[in-house]
Amino acid sequence: MYASDKRKNIVIVGGGGGGVAVARRLSEQLQSSQYRIVLINPRSYFIILPATVRLAVYDTDRLEERVFVPLDRVFHNGNGVFIRGKVKAIDKNKGEGGTVLLEGGDRVDFEVLVLSPGFLWDGPIAFPEDESLIKEFIAKWRESFKKAYSIVLAGGGATGIELAGEIKDVWPDKKVTIVHGGCGLMNSSYPMKVRKRLESRIQQRGVDVILNDYIDNPMISSMSTVKTRNGMELDADLVVSTRGPRPNSEFIASSLGAHTVTDHGLVKVLPTLQLPEHPDIFAIGDVIDWPEQKQLIKAQNHAEIVSSNVLRHLSGEELESYKGSCEIILVTVGKTGGVCYFGFLWGIVFGDWVSRLTKSSHLLVDRIRASVGY
Repeated sequence: MYASDKRKNIVIVGGGGGGVAVARRLSEQLQSSQYRIVLINPRSYFIILPATVRLAVYDTDRLEERVFVPLDRVFHNGNGVFIRGKVKAIDKNKGEGGTVLLEGGDRVDFEVLVLSPGFLWDGPIAFPEDESLIKEFIAKWRESFKKAYSIVLAGGGATGIELAGEIKDVWPDKKVTIVHGGCGLMNSSYPMKVRKRLESRIQQRGVDVILNDYIDNPMISSMSTVKTRNGMELDADLVVSTRGPRPNSEFIASSLGAHTVTDHGLVKVLPTLQLPEHPDIFAIGDVIDWPEQKQLIKAQNHAEIVSSNVLRHLSGEELESYKGSCEIILVTVGKTGGVCYFGFLWGIVFGDWVSRLTKSSHLLVDRIRASVGY
Protein backbone atom coordinates (compact mmCIF):
# COMPACT_ATOMS: atom_id res chain seq x y z
CA MET A 1 0.00 0.00 0.00
CA TYR A 2 1.38 3.41 -1.01
CA ALA A 3 4.42 1.82 -2.64
CA SER A 4 3.54 2.44 -6.28
CA ASP A 5 5.87 5.41 -6.77
CA LYS A 6 9.41 6.28 -5.74
CA ARG A 7 8.44 8.37 -2.74
CA LYS A 8 9.47 7.02 0.66
CA ASN A 9 6.94 6.72 3.45
CA ILE A 10 7.40 8.31 6.85
CA VAL A 11 4.78 6.41 8.84
CA ILE A 12 3.33 7.73 12.11
CA VAL A 13 1.27 5.34 14.23
CA GLY A 14 -1.15 7.17 16.51
CA GLY A 15 -3.18 10.33 16.05
CA GLY A 16 -2.87 11.77 19.54
CA GLY A 17 -1.01 14.90 20.55
CA GLY A 18 2.45 13.59 19.71
CA GLY A 19 1.61 11.85 16.45
CA VAL A 20 -0.36 14.81 15.10
CA ALA A 21 2.44 17.23 16.00
CA VAL A 22 5.01 15.13 14.13
CA ALA A 23 2.73 14.81 11.11
CA ARG A 24 2.18 18.55 10.95
CA ARG A 25 5.87 19.43 11.32
CA LEU A 26 7.15 16.88 8.81
CA SER A 27 4.46 17.63 6.23
CA GLU A 28 5.65 21.22 6.31
CA GLN A 29 9.39 20.42 6.14
CA LEU A 30 9.74 17.38 3.89
CA GLN A 31 9.59 17.58 0.10
CA SER A 32 6.38 15.94 -1.11
CA SER A 33 8.20 14.84 -4.27
CA GLN A 34 10.50 12.63 -2.18
CA TYR A 35 8.55 11.68 0.94
CA ARG A 36 4.98 10.85 1.84
CA ILE A 37 3.77 11.35 5.41
CA VAL A 38 1.36 8.57 6.43
CA LEU A 39 -0.63 8.95 9.66
CA ILE A 40 -2.42 5.82 10.90
CA ASN A 41 -5.04 6.00 13.65
CA PRO A 42 -7.99 3.74 14.58
CA ARG A 43 -10.30 6.76 14.78
CA SER A 44 -10.85 9.47 12.19
CA TYR A 45 -10.53 12.15 14.83
CA PHE A 46 -8.23 13.49 17.53
CA ILE A 47 -9.58 13.40 21.11
CA ILE A 48 -8.96 16.43 23.33
CA LEU A 49 -8.32 14.43 26.50
CA PRO A 50 -8.20 17.38 28.95
CA ALA A 51 -11.88 18.04 28.18
CA THR A 52 -13.18 14.47 28.23
CA VAL A 53 -13.95 14.23 31.95
CA ARG A 54 -16.34 17.20 31.82
CA LEU A 55 -17.80 15.87 28.58
CA ALA A 56 -18.57 12.56 30.29
CA VAL A 57 -20.46 14.15 33.17
CA TYR A 58 -22.83 16.63 31.52
CA ASP A 59 -23.70 18.56 28.37
CA THR A 60 -22.01 21.96 28.39
CA ASP A 61 -20.12 24.34 26.09
CA ARG A 62 -20.90 22.17 23.03
CA LEU A 63 -18.06 19.86 24.09
CA GLU A 64 -19.58 16.90 22.28
CA GLU A 65 -19.10 18.79 19.01
CA ARG A 66 -15.66 20.19 19.82
CA VAL A 67 -13.71 17.49 21.68
CA PHE A 68 -13.52 15.06 18.75
CA VAL A 69 -11.48 16.92 16.12
CA PRO A 70 -11.36 15.46 12.57
CA LEU A 71 -7.89 14.61 11.29
CA ASP A 72 -8.57 15.99 7.82
CA ARG A 73 -6.58 19.20 8.32
CA VAL A 74 -3.44 17.78 9.90
CA PHE A 75 -1.09 17.96 6.93
CA HIS A 76 0.44 21.16 5.61
CA ASN A 77 0.43 21.64 1.83
CA GLY A 78 -1.54 18.43 1.34
CA ASN A 79 1.68 16.49 1.93
CA GLY A 80 0.25 13.52 3.74
CA VAL A 81 -2.15 10.61 3.77
CA PHE A 82 -4.43 9.61 6.63
CA ILE A 83 -5.33 5.94 7.05
CA ARG A 84 -8.03 4.95 9.49
CA GLY A 85 -6.85 1.62 10.77
CA LYS A 86 -5.30 -0.27 13.65
CA VAL A 87 -1.72 -1.50 13.45
CA LYS A 88 -1.38 -5.09 14.62
CA ALA A 89 2.28 -5.75 13.80
CA ILE A 90 5.57 -4.28 12.63
CA ASP A 91 7.58 -6.28 10.10
CA LYS A 92 11.08 -4.85 10.33
CA ASN A 93 13.59 -5.31 7.52
CA LYS A 94 17.08 -6.50 8.41
CA GLY A 95 18.44 -3.17 7.27
CA GLU A 96 16.59 0.11 6.99
CA GLY A 97 12.82 0.35 6.80
CA GLY A 98 10.07 -2.18 7.10
CA THR A 99 6.30 -2.59 6.95
CA VAL A 100 3.40 -2.06 9.32
CA LEU A 101 0.50 -4.50 9.10
CA LEU A 102 -3.04 -3.32 9.73
CA GLU A 103 -5.85 -5.42 11.17
CA GLY A 104 -7.76 -5.30 7.90
CA GLY A 105 -4.83 -6.88 6.06
CA ASP A 106 -3.30 -3.78 4.47
CA ARG A 107 0.45 -3.30 4.60
CA VAL A 108 2.25 0.05 4.59
CA ASP A 109 5.97 0.23 3.89
CA PHE A 110 8.07 2.71 5.84
CA GLU A 111 11.46 4.33 5.54
CA VAL A 112 11.10 5.78 9.03
CA LEU A 113 8.51 4.81 11.64
CA VAL A 114 7.28 7.01 14.50
CA LEU A 115 5.33 5.19 17.22
CA SER A 116 2.85 7.27 19.21
CA PRO A 117 0.09 4.80 20.14
CA GLY A 118 -0.65 6.36 23.52
CA PHE A 119 -2.45 4.79 26.45
CA LEU A 120 -5.60 2.70 26.93
CA TRP A 121 -8.03 4.19 29.43
CA ASP A 122 -10.76 2.84 31.70
CA GLY A 123 -14.08 4.29 32.72
CA PRO A 124 -15.91 7.26 31.20
CA ILE A 125 -13.02 8.37 28.97
CA ALA A 126 -12.45 4.94 27.40
CA PHE A 127 -14.26 5.92 24.22
CA PRO A 128 -15.12 3.11 21.79
CA GLU A 129 -13.22 2.97 18.52
CA ASP A 130 -16.49 2.45 16.64
CA GLU A 131 -17.53 6.04 15.98
CA SER A 132 -21.19 5.10 15.69
CA LEU A 133 -21.17 4.17 19.40
CA ILE A 134 -19.68 7.41 20.76
CA LYS A 135 -22.93 9.29 21.42
CA GLU A 136 -24.50 6.28 23.11
CA PHE A 137 -21.37 5.81 25.26
CA ILE A 138 -21.42 9.44 26.42
CA ALA A 139 -25.17 9.39 27.06
CA LYS A 140 -24.86 6.22 29.14
CA TRP A 141 -22.20 7.70 31.40
CA ARG A 142 -24.08 10.96 31.83
CA GLU A 143 -27.19 9.05 32.83
CA SER A 144 -25.17 6.90 35.27
CA PHE A 145 -23.77 9.98 37.01
CA LYS A 146 -27.18 11.64 37.06
CA LYS A 147 -28.94 8.65 38.64
CA ALA A 148 -26.30 7.75 41.23
CA TYR A 149 -26.28 9.39 44.65
CA SER A 150 -23.22 7.76 46.23
CA ILE A 151 -20.31 7.62 43.78
CA VAL A 152 -16.96 6.00 44.56
CA LEU A 153 -13.94 6.82 42.40
CA ALA A 154 -11.19 4.19 42.46
CA GLY A 155 -8.05 6.25 41.99
CA GLY A 156 -6.98 9.71 43.13
CA GLY A 157 -4.82 10.89 40.28
CA ALA A 158 -5.73 13.82 38.05
CA THR A 159 -8.63 11.94 36.43
CA GLY A 160 -10.25 11.04 39.74
CA ILE A 161 -9.84 14.53 41.19
CA GLU A 162 -11.17 16.25 38.07
CA LEU A 163 -14.11 13.86 37.78
CA ALA A 164 -15.04 14.51 41.42
CA GLY A 165 -14.93 18.25 40.78
CA GLU A 166 -17.16 18.01 37.71
CA ILE A 167 -19.73 15.89 39.54
CA LYS A 168 -19.83 18.36 42.43
CA ASP A 169 -20.23 21.28 40.02
CA VAL A 170 -23.47 19.80 38.69
CA TRP A 171 -24.77 17.96 41.77
CA PRO A 172 -23.32 19.48 44.96
CA ASP A 173 -25.41 17.17 47.16
CA LYS A 174 -24.20 13.88 45.70
CA LYS A 175 -21.85 11.87 47.92
CA VAL A 176 -18.50 11.45 46.17
CA THR A 177 -15.60 9.46 47.62
CA ILE A 178 -12.09 9.06 46.20
CA VAL A 179 -10.18 5.94 47.27
CA HIS A 180 -6.47 6.24 46.56
CA GLY A 181 -3.58 3.90 47.31
CA GLY A 182 -0.96 6.57 48.00
CA CYS A 183 -0.26 8.62 51.11
CA GLY A 184 -1.51 11.66 49.22
CA LEU A 185 -3.50 12.32 46.07
CA MET A 186 -1.59 12.18 42.76
CA ASN A 187 1.88 10.59 43.09
CA SER A 188 5.36 11.24 44.45
CA SER A 189 6.45 13.12 41.33
CA TYR A 190 4.77 16.11 42.95
CA PRO A 191 5.75 17.60 46.33
CA MET A 192 3.49 16.84 49.25
CA LYS A 193 2.46 20.49 49.54
CA VAL A 194 0.77 20.19 46.13
CA ARG A 195 -0.88 16.90 46.98
CA LYS A 196 -2.18 18.27 50.28
CA ARG A 197 -3.43 21.41 48.53
CA LEU A 198 -5.42 19.26 46.11
CA GLU A 199 -6.81 17.17 48.95
CA SER A 200 -7.89 20.28 50.83
CA ARG A 201 -9.44 21.83 47.72
CA ILE A 202 -11.46 18.76 46.81
CA GLN A 203 -12.59 18.29 50.41
CA GLN A 204 -13.85 21.88 50.42
CA ARG A 205 -16.19 20.79 47.64
CA GLY A 206 -17.58 18.05 49.88
CA VAL A 207 -15.60 15.12 48.46
CA ASP A 208 -14.44 12.43 50.90
CA VAL A 209 -10.86 11.22 50.44
CA ILE A 210 -9.61 7.84 51.66
CA LEU A 211 -5.84 7.35 51.35
CA ASN A 212 -3.57 4.30 51.68
CA ASP A 213 -6.39 2.03 50.58
CA TYR A 214 -7.56 0.36 47.39
CA ILE A 215 -10.56 -0.95 45.57
CA ASP A 216 -9.03 -4.04 44.03
CA ASN A 217 -11.68 -4.79 41.43
CA PRO A 218 -13.62 -1.62 40.65
CA MET A 219 -16.75 -2.57 38.75
CA ILE A 220 -17.80 0.14 36.34
CA SER A 221 -21.46 -0.48 37.09
CA SER A 222 -24.18 0.05 39.65
CA MET A 223 -24.02 -1.68 43.04
CA SER A 224 -25.09 -0.95 46.63
CA THR A 225 -21.79 -1.10 48.53
CA VAL A 226 -18.12 -1.68 47.85
CA LYS A 227 -15.45 -2.91 50.24
CA THR A 228 -11.90 -1.57 50.20
CA ARG A 229 -8.79 -3.69 50.63
CA ASN A 230 -8.55 -2.54 54.26
CA GLY A 231 -12.10 -3.68 54.93
CA MET A 232 -13.93 -0.36 54.85
CA GLU A 233 -17.44 -0.69 53.43
CA LEU A 234 -18.67 2.27 51.40
CA ASP A 235 -22.12 3.06 50.05
CA ALA A 236 -21.87 3.06 46.28
CA ASP A 237 -24.60 3.43 43.70
CA LEU A 238 -21.78 3.72 41.18
CA VAL A 239 -18.11 2.72 41.28
CA VAL A 240 -15.87 4.21 38.59
CA SER A 241 -12.30 3.21 37.79
CA THR A 242 -10.21 6.37 37.63
CA ARG A 243 -6.89 4.59 37.85
CA GLY A 244 -4.00 5.35 35.56
CA PRO A 245 -4.14 4.05 31.98
CA ARG A 246 -2.13 1.23 30.37
CA PRO A 247 0.45 1.58 27.57
CA ASN A 248 -0.88 0.61 24.15
CA SER A 249 2.30 -1.28 23.31
CA GLU A 250 1.37 -4.94 22.94
CA PHE A 251 1.79 -4.88 19.15
CA ILE A 252 5.27 -3.38 19.57
CA ALA A 253 6.44 -6.02 22.03
CA SER A 254 4.98 -8.89 20.01
CA SER A 255 6.61 -7.61 16.80
CA LEU A 256 10.00 -6.34 17.92
CA GLY A 257 10.51 -8.46 21.01
CA ALA A 258 9.47 -8.34 24.66
CA HIS A 259 12.81 -6.74 25.50
CA THR A 260 11.73 -3.55 23.70
CA VAL A 261 9.33 -2.67 26.53
CA THR A 262 9.60 -2.53 30.31
CA ASP A 263 7.70 -4.79 32.71
CA HIS A 264 5.00 -2.10 32.73
CA GLY A 265 4.75 -2.06 28.93
CA LEU A 266 6.54 1.23 28.33
CA VAL A 267 8.71 1.41 25.21
CA LYS A 268 12.43 1.72 25.87
CA VAL A 269 14.08 4.60 24.02
CA LEU A 270 17.47 6.26 23.69
CA PRO A 271 17.85 9.98 24.50
CA THR A 272 17.32 10.56 20.76
CA LEU A 273 13.91 8.85 21.23
CA GLN A 274 14.96 6.04 18.90
CA LEU A 275 14.43 2.41 19.82
CA PRO A 276 17.85 1.05 20.89
CA GLU A 277 18.11 -1.63 18.19
CA HIS A 278 16.23 0.22 15.47
CA PRO A 279 17.63 3.63 14.46
CA ASP A 280 14.82 4.14 11.94
CA ILE A 281 12.07 3.70 14.56
CA PHE A 282 11.23 6.48 17.00
CA ALA A 283 8.72 6.49 19.87
CA ILE A 284 7.06 9.43 21.60
CA GLY A 285 4.27 10.33 23.97
CA ASP A 286 2.75 8.50 26.90
CA VAL A 287 4.01 5.12 25.72
CA ILE A 288 7.74 5.77 26.20
CA ASP A 289 9.83 4.87 29.23
CA TRP A 290 11.11 8.24 30.39
CA PRO A 291 11.31 9.64 33.94
CA GLU A 292 8.56 12.22 33.63
CA GLN A 293 4.79 12.42 33.97
CA LYS A 294 2.57 11.56 31.02
CA GLN A 295 1.02 14.72 29.59
CA LEU A 296 -0.01 16.24 26.27
CA ILE A 297 2.65 18.94 26.55
CA LYS A 298 5.34 16.29 27.06
CA ALA A 299 4.20 14.44 23.92
CA GLN A 300 4.40 17.70 21.98
CA ASN A 301 7.92 18.27 23.32
CA HIS A 302 8.88 14.77 22.16
CA ALA A 303 7.38 15.55 18.76
CA GLU A 304 9.59 18.59 18.35
CA ILE A 305 12.75 16.54 18.97
CA VAL A 306 11.64 13.59 16.85
CA SER A 307 10.57 15.75 13.91
CA SER A 308 14.04 17.27 13.88
CA ASN A 309 15.68 13.88 14.33
CA VAL A 310 13.75 12.30 11.46
CA LEU A 311 15.11 15.03 9.19
CA ARG A 312 18.61 14.54 10.58
CA HIS A 313 18.35 10.77 10.21
CA LEU A 314 17.32 11.08 6.56
CA SER A 315 20.22 13.42 5.81
CA GLY A 316 22.79 11.47 7.83
CA GLU A 317 23.35 14.18 10.45
CA GLU A 318 23.94 13.76 14.18
CA LEU A 319 20.71 13.50 16.14
CA GLU A 320 19.52 15.66 19.04
CA SER A 321 18.88 14.31 22.53
CA TYR A 322 15.73 14.88 24.54
CA LYS A 323 16.58 16.58 27.83
CA GLY A 324 13.22 16.29 29.52
CA SER A 325 11.43 19.18 31.19
CA CYS A 326 10.29 20.28 34.62
CA GLU A 327 6.96 19.05 35.89
CA ILE A 328 4.02 21.38 35.32
CA ILE A 329 0.44 20.39 35.98
CA LEU A 330 -2.96 22.00 36.38
CA VAL A 331 -5.63 19.83 37.96
CA THR A 332 -9.09 21.31 37.63
CA VAL A 333 -11.73 21.17 40.35
CA GLY A 334 -14.82 22.03 38.36
CA LYS A 335 -15.17 25.07 36.10
CA THR A 336 -13.95 27.62 38.63
CA GLY A 337 -11.26 25.91 40.68
CA GLY A 338 -8.09 23.90 40.64
CA VAL A 339 -4.45 23.71 41.65
CA CYS A 340 -1.58 24.65 39.35
CA TYR A 341 2.03 23.59 39.99
CA PHE A 342 5.22 24.73 38.27
CA GLY A 343 8.20 22.58 39.21
CA PHE A 344 10.95 25.17 38.91
CA LEU A 345 12.59 27.54 41.41
CA TRP A 346 11.12 26.49 44.77
CA GLY A 347 8.07 24.85 43.22
CA ILE A 348 5.37 27.44 42.56
CA VAL A 349 1.75 26.62 43.41
CA PHE A 350 -1.32 28.60 42.36
CA GLY A 351 -4.96 28.10 43.25
CA ASP A 352 -8.39 28.77 41.82
CA TRP A 353 -7.83 32.12 40.10
CA VAL A 354 -4.88 31.04 37.95
CA SER A 355 -6.43 27.62 37.36
CA ARG A 356 -9.69 29.13 36.16
CA LEU A 357 -7.96 31.52 33.75
CA THR A 358 -5.52 29.01 32.29
CA LYS A 359 -7.60 25.83 32.07
CA SER A 360 -10.60 25.17 34.31
CA SER A 361 -13.09 27.42 32.53
CA HIS A 362 -12.30 26.38 28.95
CA LEU A 363 -10.14 23.21 29.20
CA LEU A 364 -7.78 24.45 26.45
CA VAL A 365 -10.22 23.25 23.80
CA ASP A 366 -9.72 26.06 21.28
CA ARG A 367 -5.93 26.01 21.61
CA ILE A 368 -5.75 22.25 21.12
CA ARG A 369 -8.15 22.34 18.16
CA ALA A 370 -5.83 24.87 16.51
CA SER A 371 -2.91 22.46 16.95
CA VAL A 372 -4.82 19.92 14.83
CA GLY A 373 -5.52 22.44 12.07
CA TYR A 374 -8.85 23.79 13.30
